[in-house]
Amino acid sequence: MAQPADQAAVRRSNLALVLRHLGARGARSRAGIAADTGLNKATVSSLVAELVDRGLVREGEVDRAGAVGRPGKSVELDGRCVGGIGVEINVDYLTALVLDLTRTVLFEQRVALDVQALPPGDVLDAVAELTARAVRECRRRDVLPVGVTVAIPALVDVEGGVVAFAPNLHWRDVPVVRGMTERLTGLLGEHPVPIRVANDANLAALGEYAMGGVAGTPDLVYLTGEIGVGGGVISGGRLLGGAEGFSGEVGHIQLDPAGHECGCGRRGCWETLVGMAGMLRLAADADDPVSDPSLDLEQRLDMIRRRAETGDRRTLDALAEVGAGLGVGASILINFVNPRVVVLGGYFARLGPYLLGPMMAELRSRVIAPDIGGCRVELSTLGFAAASRGGANVALEAVFGDPALVPVRSAVGSVR
Repeated sequence: MAQPADQAAVRRSNLALVLRHLGARGARSRAGIAADTGLNKATVSSLVAELVDRGLVREGEVDRAGAVGRPGKSVELDGRCVGGIGVEINVDYLTALVLDLTRTVLFEQRVALDVQALPPGDVLDAVAELTARAVRECRRRDVLPVGVTVAIPALVDVEGGVVAFAPNLHWRDVPVVRGMTERLTGLLGEHPVPIRVANDANLAALGEYAMGGVAGTPDLVYLTGEIGVGGGVISGGRLLGGAEGFSGEVGHIQLDPAGHECGCGRRGCWETLVGMAGMLRLAADADDPVSDPSLDLEQRLDMIRRRAETGDRRTLDALAEVGAGLGVGASILINFVNPRVVVLGGYFARLGPYLLGPMMAELRSRVIAPDIGGCRVELSTLGFAAASRGGANVALEAVFGDPALVPVRSAVGSVR
C-alpha cells in the first residue's frame, strides 16, 4: 500500500536532482542530463516536461555537441516565476531584496531607520511594510514568493524563529518569525510562505559562496563591518552554524579587556575597535554628519571616502588603525580555520583600499602558517546586499529541494 507514496517521493527527489544539476552545470541536453545523473532518458524527458510546466526550466539552444542523429534542444534553468525574499534588519537601516531562481534581482530597496531607538514591535512593523512592498512587486511580475528570510546581527534560535540576543539592537528573546507571520497574514496569498530568521553574517557568507566574487570557494571566512562586526565561516562548502545555530558573533572576541564598552556589556570586544562606531569615534566628532544615523549609510561612507581621498589626516589615521585592528582579529580566525579567502563586506568593502595595507601587515606578522596559510583577502562585490542576497538564496533553496512546491502554471493559471 505504501508504493504510490514511495513513487511520489522518488519523483520529487528526481525533480530536485535535475533542477539542482541545471543550476550547478548550466544548460544541458536531455541526453547529457541522463548521462550525468544516471537517470534513463525517458525519465529525464518526463521530469523536464514537468519542470517546464512549473516554469522552472525552459528550452534553450539546439545542442549539436558530439551528437549522433538528430540534435535536440538543450534545457536550462528558468525560474522567473518564483522569488526568494531576503530582508535585513541592521542598526540603522532595513533592506529587502527579491531574487528569482537564476539569481536575477527583481526588487531591492533600503531605508534608513534608527533601529536602536525603537522598540522591537515598531521595527517589525517597518520590516513587514518593506516586505509587503517586495511581495507586491512579486505579484506585479506574476512571481510566486516561496520564502522570506530575515537577516539580523544577533544570536538567533533558528529553529524557534527567535532573536535570543542582539547586543547592538538591545533585543532579547524577540519572536521575529511569529511577529512577521502575524503582520503578513493575508498578504502572501493562498500559498503558504515560510518565514525564517538567521544571523546576518552567516547569511552573507552563504550569499558570497553562492553568488559573490569568490563564489564556489569551499573554505572562506566572511567578515562584515557595520556598527558591529559579524563573521560567517564556510568550511568544505558548508556553513558552520554551530551546535545551537549561534555562530557568527566573532565581533565579541575580546581583544582589550580595558577597552571601550561594547553593546554586549563587556569591554574591548573586537567590534569596539573596528566596527563602524569605533571607526567613527576615531574619524569624526559626534556632531559630524557622518555620525548621523538618519542619513543613508552609503552617503555617510562616501563622505569618509572623499575625506580620505583628499588626504585628511584624521580620516587616514583612523582607517589605518581600523585596518590594523582588522588584521589582529582576522589572524585569530585564519590560524583557527585556515580559509582560502577572507571576504570583507559591509563598510569594510566600501573603504577597503584604505584598510587592506595595514590589515595585511598584521596578518603577515600574526598568522603562524607561512604565506598567511595560503589565504588571500578580497573585497565583497555584493556590498551591503550580501545578507539579503544570502537570505533570498536560502528561501529559494526550498524550491531546489522540492520543485513540486511551485504549482503547475497551466493548472492554476497564475501564481498570485
